[in-house]
Amino acid sequence: MATIKYKPTTPARRNMSVPDFAEITKFSPEKSLLTVKKKHAGRNSYGKITVRHHGGGNKQKYRIIDFKRACTGEATVIGIEYDPNRTAYIALLQYEDGTKKYMIAPVGLTDGDKVYSGADADIKPGNTLPVANIPVGTLIYNIELYPGKGGQLVRSAGSFAQLMAKENGMAQVRLPSGEVRLIRLDCVATIGQVSNIEHENVKVGKAGKTRHRGIRPTVRGSVMNPCDHPHGGGEGRSPIGRPAPVTPWGKPTLGYKTRNKKSKTEKFIVKHRNGK
Repeated sequence: MATIKYKPTTPARRNMSVPDFAEITKFSPEKSLLTVKKKHAGRNSYGKITVRHHGGGNKQKYRIIDFKRACTGEATVIGIEYDPNRTAYIALLQYEDGTKKYMIAPVGLTDGDKVYSGADADIKPGNTLPVANIPVGTLIYNIELYPGKGGQLVRSAGSFAQLMAKENGMAQVRLPSGEVRLIRLDCVATIGQVSNIEHENVKVGKAGKTRHRGIRPTVRGSVMNPCDHPHGGGEGRSPIGRPAPVTPWGKPTLGYKTRNKKSKTEKFIVKHRNGK
């Protein structure tokens, strides 16, 4: 797997790169696993913008992913597909009874491979089993936080977590951020590393590609009026006039911790990602 770099025939092409999609083996989605994906442009049910810089973008269909891997037994990989809704590639599985499901594809999975979901699954990429049955030191992804809810952790391209230890009904898992967190042993996880590991090396190249993804332009606060942003105002190009930058609502940025220290899940964090 690598990236394709373009020749600088135009300013937009200069430094642009795209994945080579060498892992992709199936180019049309499974229609039975597609559903409508509505666009809200960052607005809530009252029409108020609650997430800025959202809007436009190409029309997309949502692929229904089986994060729970609840269908126990062996399944065959029919194809590896691109998913516009996530950075990782997805694999189309067909079980022995004919049921088809999508899963997040790990590195090295290809057509014809067999994957298994269940407590007695082998330790090989793509297999899903309880954390209690996974050896210490194994690389895992798509990890559940609550039994039966489906994988919530480690799902983006190229990411993986490592099982560090198991004791007292809990497992210590080191996440991609460096955080070490306690996970219940009856939660399930998938063996391997998430596919599309070259995603971090892709360069967008032009502003239009960002618009195609539904991301609108971001305006600096220092060029706004004082009524619109705390950094705004002044004659000509002015400093922000504060000890440190802030958000449009006055909350500090650049390293300000927003996590609630009284959160009920704080007890599950053995080591924070900042090393403390």
